[in-house]
Amino acid sequence: MSVPTPGSSGTSTIDAARKAPANRWLVLAIIALAQLMVVLDGTIVNIALPQAQAELGMSDSDRSWVVTLYALTFGALLLLGGRIADFWGRKRSFIVGMAGFALASAIGGIATSGETLLLARGLQGVFAALLAPAALAILSVTFPGGKDRVRAFAVYGTIAGGGAAVGLLLGGVLTEYFSWHWCLLVNVPIAVVAIALGLPVLRESRAEGSTRYDVPGAVLVSLGLASVVYGFSRAEAGWVRADTLGFLALGVVLLALFILVESRSQHPLLPLRIITDRARAGAYLTSIAVGAALLGALLYLTLYLQIVLGMSPLVSGLASLPMTVAIIVCAGVVSRLLPTVGARILMTVGPLVAAAGLLLLSRITVGGSYALEVLPAQILLGVGLALIFVPLQNVALLGIAPRDSGVASAAVTATQQIGGSIGTAVFTALYTVGAGTGTAEGAAGGLQALVDGYSVVFLAAAVVLALASPVCWFMIRVARDEFTMSDEAVHLG
Repeated sequence: MSVPTPGSSGTSTIDAARKAPANRWLVLAIIALAQLMVVLDGTIVNIALPQAQAELGMSDSDRSWVVTLYALTFGALLLLGGRIADFWGRKRSFIVGMAGFALASAIGGIATSGETLLLARGLQGVFAALLAPAALAILSVTFPGGKDRVRAFAVYGTIAGGGAAVGLLLGGVLTEYFSWHWCLLVNVPIAVVAIALGLPVLRESRAEGSTRYDVPGAVLVSLGLASVVYGFSRAEAGWVRADTLGFLALGVVLLALFILVESRSQHPLLPLRIITDRARAGAYLTSIAVGAALLGALLYLTLYLQIVLGMSPLVSGLASLPMTVAIIVCAGVVSRLLPTVGARILMTVGPLVAAAGLLLLSRITVGGSYALEVLPAQILLGVGLALIFVPLQNVALLGIAPRDSGVASAAVTATQQIGGSIGTAVFTALYTVGAGTGTAEGAAGGLQALVDGYSVVFLAAAVVLALASPVCWFMIRVARDEFTMSDEAVHLG
C-alpha cells in the first residue's frame, strides 16, 4: 500500500465525500440484503437437507451434491462474474444476478424431484457468482473513502461473519414450522425488495477504457477453481482416492497456467497487481483461514447442540446467535478503532481471540452445560471475528483502481469459498479420526466418540486461526490514515 503525502488525507476525504451519492446509506441497505441472502444460503439449506432428501427420495450421494453444486458453480465463476460486473456494468450485473438467484431459488423451492433441486442449486451458484462481486464493487465505489467507508465495510463484514449463524436460526424456524421448501423460497421476497429499491437508487458504474475479455484466463481460472473445489469435496470420502488427488492436482496446474497467462496478457482477467500487493495478499490468506475455521466451527457446533445436547433445529439456531450478537456489537467498536489503531494490530489480535474461543469449545463434554461450555466460547469467537472481518474487507479493497473493483471484490469472495471447501474436507477427515479413537461402548460411549471428534475439529480450527495471526502481523502494513482516503488517492499515492 502506498504512503500518502502530508496533507493529502483531508483533501482526499473531502473529494471522496463529494463523489459519494447522497443516498449511500440506502445503497448500503440494499447491498446488505444481497449479502445476507448469499450468506444465508450457505447454511439455511443445510438445515433443510434431511427433510428434502426424505420427501424427494434422494440418495446420500445426491444430497451431498445439493451442497457441492452450489459451491462448485459459485467458486468457479466468481472471477469471471467480477470482470463481467466491471465491464458490463455493476448495477446491471447486480440486478440480473439478484433476479436470477431469486428465480433459481423459486425453482428449487417448488422442486418435486431431486434433479430439479440440483439444477436449481447449480443455477443459484451461477447467479451468486455474478451477484456477490457486483454487490461488493458497488459498495466500494459508493463509499470511495473516509470514515463512512470503514462503517459501510463494518456492516458488510458483520453480515459476512454472522449471517451463517442467522441462516441456522432461520432454517430451523422454517423447517420446524413450515417446510424445507421455504428455506429456498425465502430468497424470493428478499430479492424482490432489493430489486425494487435498487432499480431507482443504484447508480451504474463500469470500467473505463478497453473492455476486452481475457477468454483464455477465464477458462483456465474457472476450470481450475472448479477442480480445486470439487477435489476438496471428494476428499471427504478419502484423501488418497484417485479422483481426490487427480482433481486437486489438475486444479493446481490450471491455476498455475492461469497465473502464467495473466502475467503475459494485455487484458488480464485478474491483474496480478491485485494479488501481489503484500497487505492485500495477507488479507486474502487470512480470508482463506477464517473461511475454513468458521465453517468447521459452525457445522460441528450445530451437530453438538442437536445430537449431543438434544436441541431442536430451532433451539440450536437460537443457541448459535450469541456469536452473531457479539460480532454485531463489536463491529461498531472496531470500525471506530480502525482509523486510529490501524488494521495490523486488530487483525493480529482477532485470530488469537477467536482461536481462544475455539479452544474453549474443544473442551466440551457429553453432559456439558451450554451456559458454561458453549456460550463463553461463542462470545470470544464473535469478538475475534469482528476484529478480523471489519479491517479485512477494508484492506482487501483498499487502493483498488475503480476499473478493477469488481474482479477484486470477486477475489475476496473466492478466497472465502476456497477456505470453506478446504475446511469442509480437512475437518471432516479430522472428525472421522477423532471420533474413531473412542473406545467406550453403549449409547454414552457413542456420544463420547462424537464429542471426541468435535473436539478435534475445534482444536484444529483454533490452530488454523492462530496461524493467521503472524500472517497479519508481518504482511498487513497499511498506514492508518489510508482508511480515511479515497481509493484513487491511495492508488495514485
